[in-house]
Amino acid sequence: MLTVKILGSGCANCKKLEAVAREAASAARVEAEFVKVTDVKQIIAYDLMSTPGLVINEKLVSSGRIPTVAEVQGWLASPAVT
Repeated sequence: MLTVKILGSGCANCKKLEAVAREAASAARVEAEFVKVTDVKQIIAYDLMSTPGLVINEKLVSSGRIPTVAEVQGWLASPAVT
């Protein structure tokens, strides 16, 4: 099972990123645990320049934007994050 973390304050973009990530995991039939990270110290630990951020299995794959469902599906299937 993959661990998918949404990094951000809980703003509208963070919620949209979570929705896109959940849709991608569902469409790809990937089992994933979703974790919201709102603590600034924990977010900074990922060397994130701007939110929202997406982390898959402790690898930062996106920051400062909302990727497409297809992009997230590619990251979920990538051996680099699994």
